[in-house]
Amino acid sequence: MLRSLALLGALTFGLGAASAQAADPLPRARPEEVGMSSERLGRIDAAMRAEVDAGRMPGAVVAIARRGRLVHYEAYGYLDRAAGTPMPLDAIFAMASMTKPVTGVAIMTLLEEGRLALGDPAATYLPPLAAMQVAAPDQGADGTGTVPAAQPVTVQDLMRHTSGIPYGNARSAAYRSFPPSSIGSGTGYSGADFIRKIGEATLVSQPGTTWEYGLSIDVLGRLVEEVSGQGLGAFMEDRIFRPLGMADTGFTVPAEKAARLARPLPQDPATGRPQSVPDLSKPLGFECGGGCGRTTAADYIRFAQMLLNRGTLEGRQVLSPRSVEAMVSDRLPADTRGSVGTTDPTKAGYGFGLTVAVRRDARGTNLLGNPGDYSWSGSYGTHFWVDPKEELAVVLMTLAPGEMRLRYRRMLNALTYQAIAE
Repeated sequence: MLRSLALLGALTFGLGAASAQAADPLPRARPEEVGMSSERLGRIDAAMRAEVDAGRMPGAVVAIARRGRLVHYEAYGYLDRAAGTPMPLDAIFAMASMTKPVTGVAIMTLLEEGRLALGDPAATYLPPLAAMQVAAPDQGADGTGTVPAAQPVTVQDLMRHTSGIPYGNARSAAYRSFPPSSIGSGTGYSGADFIRKIGEATLVSQPGTTWEYGLSIDVLGRLVEEVSGQGLGAFMEDRIFRPLGMADTGFTVPAEKAARLARPLPQDPATGRPQSVPDLSKPLGFECGGGCGRTTAADYIRFAQMLLNRGTLEGRQVLSPRSVEAMVSDRLPADTRGSVGTTDPTKAGYGFGLTVAVRRDARGTNLLGNPGDYSWSGSYGTHFWVDPKEELAVVLMTLAPGEMRLRYRRMLNALTYQAIAE
């Protein structure tokens, strides 16, 4: 009996050998030492295990820090459910669009060095963008008429998704002129060919007028490369990953780390349709700043804590406090068309800063939190947020590429805030 219980404990949703030995990414604290409840944080364990038991989630890693101290850092379920491999704390996840805030920090480091400005035309650094036209208004889906851009696409437009550069889809001829995804661009084009493709496409709105989620941050990553003279991954390694100790964050996964790659369920539990995520062990055509990154919960909680600390972590400064403030302030003009909530329903009522969504106030939102909290997510299920008022940083790493990912954003939001005792 005791042997059976021991075996069950070793296999059930907890930590494999690698997890048990994984170093904490931040200093630990008992939850009560930083105003949280151990008992209530335990509800996260129960909820995550229930999702795994029900077959809705393969597994997850959750990291929560308050006041700079780690209060919750747990792995659940399976790295690979089909193989029965338990989820380790150091599992590597495709972070998809959670790559975007990292690219945002890269741009801000160049701004701090005087090598670019937010108001600079993007074409200053990426000349193929200089001649872009805008779709003429009031055309049907097959309309191909264009008008000149009233103003150039700026670095700030790229950072806040007001560039007129969408993800490609069948909505109109202008939309069809763009590649459909970040990862598809990263695997299907070289960096130069990608920018050439964007330059030949038709902007779907006048720059600066409309919030439209899309390939802007992939363009921004190429801009980092042109200004810095380095590949995006190499630049991030020098300026972000190495200073922050993010040893498992980057783009392609080396062979010695491939066994730690998390895998989704073969079928979407809501629809029964096949689902997958890209193979991060394969080389990219270019390191796309909008969605090609990989990371661990440990690495990303350190990144989030650096932002919460206004640019520093453990004595190492990545950005100045004012640069972080610029990133995490709502920078959308009052007359901007479009809504962050159309892309992510959990962000209804949010504005947008420089690569992150920013809560304006309590009106129109469907998540717990405070004005000024900021966040972003990945289409494969990853999510993070920072709440400066609560001195809170939270990271969820899971692979739920379908609509279930919205469920987990809402679930962890509620479970985290209900555990705050003061």
